[in-house]
Amino acid sequence: MMRNTQYAIRNTRYERGFSLAELLLALAITAILLAAVAIAFNASVINYSENEEIFRTINNARQALIRMTSQLRTANAVDPNLATNQCALITASGDDITYRYSAADNRLYLVDNSSGDSYTLCDNVAAMTFTKNTAVEGSVTYVKSVQISITVASGDAQRTVSSAAVIRRNLK
Repeated sequence: MMRNTQYAIRNTRYERGFSLAELLLALAITAILLAAVAIAFNASVINYSENEEIFRTINNARQALIRMTSQLRTANAVDPNLATNQCALITASGDDITYRYSAADNRLYLVDNSSGDSYTLCDNVAAMTFTKNTAVEGSVTYVKSVQISITVASGDAQRTVSSAAVIRRNLK
């Protein structure tokens, strides 16, 4: 009888805890799960930073668009003869300025024509057009409205923002 209890005690001693194979298997499963979580977290961080960058780029384009449309609406005159990548105007305060898109460096510039100074309004511009709606009265051609389209790019993402401005002084 004594012998059976010793055997039972010895047997339970070996059955306590995990075997080396079980520990290695648990460690491998844990490592796989942690690697999957790390990959998902890394993808999330990359996606967040890309979204943040395109948001900043679009926000800059919208601010430039708001500035251009408000100056165009109150402009004294808009040049109808410039190419579609430029828009020259005389502002309500009498400033002679030109908005110019440069495809060479993907920027939108504000040029002060009286001083020749140039300021960058928006970076990362992939495409931009100023579509001028003109009318002729007598022998004078004037701009009635301007449609503006800005396509900005950040990484692989491209977004287009558009607006239109009616030149109030030319409403007839």
